[in-house]
Amino acid sequence: MKDGAASAGRTFVRLVHFGVVVTDKQGSPITGLTADDFEIKEAGKPQTIKFFAAGDPASAPPLHVGFLLDASGSMEEDLKDVRTAAIKFLNAMDRAEDITLVDFDTEVRVAQYGTSDMPRLVERIRSRKADGWTSLYDALGIYLDGAHDLEGRKILVIYTDGGDTRSAQTFSDVIAMLKSSDVIVYTVGFLEHQDLRSKTEQKLRLQQLADVTGGEAFFPTTTKQLDQVFSRIVSQVRAQYSLGFISTDGKRDGTWRKLDVRLTGSHLQNLQIRTRKGYYAAYSDMATVGKPGSQD
Repeated sequence: MKDGAASAGRTFVRLVHFGVVVTDKQGSPITGLTADDFEIKEAGKPQTIKFFAAGDPASAPPLHVGFLLDASGSMEEDLKDVRTAAIKFLNAMDRAEDITLVDFDTEVRVAQYGTSDMPRLVERIRSRKADGWTSLYDALGIYLDGAHDLEGRKILVIYTDGGDTRSAQTFSDVIAMLKSSDVIVYTVGFLEHQDLRSKTEQKLRLQQLADVTGGEAFFPTTTKQLDQVFSRIVSQVRAQYSLGFISTDGKRDGTWRKLDVRLTGSHLQNLQIRTRKGYYAAYSDMATVGKPGSQD
């Protein structure tokens, strides 16, 4: 969810925009919809769509892709297959302005690459060895900090084979960060090496990380299924709709605003929508306006 604010005197205009994926019951993306096919309500109040783009690179906001790669010691057996599938996926994201790779074990390493830097990105992925603990939440927090000022659509894919074992950040910390960000998260959890209790908990958490952003969680049972999972993510990203509106509630109070996005036509009611559940309003401490020392 990204907001653009402009001011004239003390009047603020805020465009709230966000991504929407529409699929059939099998998960295949639906294209060809128009702004008239959508309706937006904020806290139950209808909103007017002011911006609409339907996946066309010429009209859609620029795309920034992030990839979090678990390189912890438990990945030793499967890392070769995962590296190969990840490289295929990132090569398919040819519409991206840039790709941010975050590989993590006990430590977190971050590097951003332009589309002309793919050979360097591939080499970095291929050279990664499995070792250490799993700092998943720290890796996610570091990525979100770096992505905050990027303009446009932001897609993050997380691959991990287990739960966090090392981070200073907590699960609650990263959920709060995701709610206040405009990143759409796809999680890929290969949990077949975990015991049943751990697998159930980790699956729930990866599902929550995706759900809170309007993304999707995948849980392949073999590494051979990774190509299918990544292909599905690519198809959904390419078919993503971008919507924007100016809220009828002009208060800059920093509160959570619940959103309800639906399809309007009766012929579309069997389709499924994934998008963010809401956003935080902009905040302004108007009590300081006009006081000595105020910058307003």
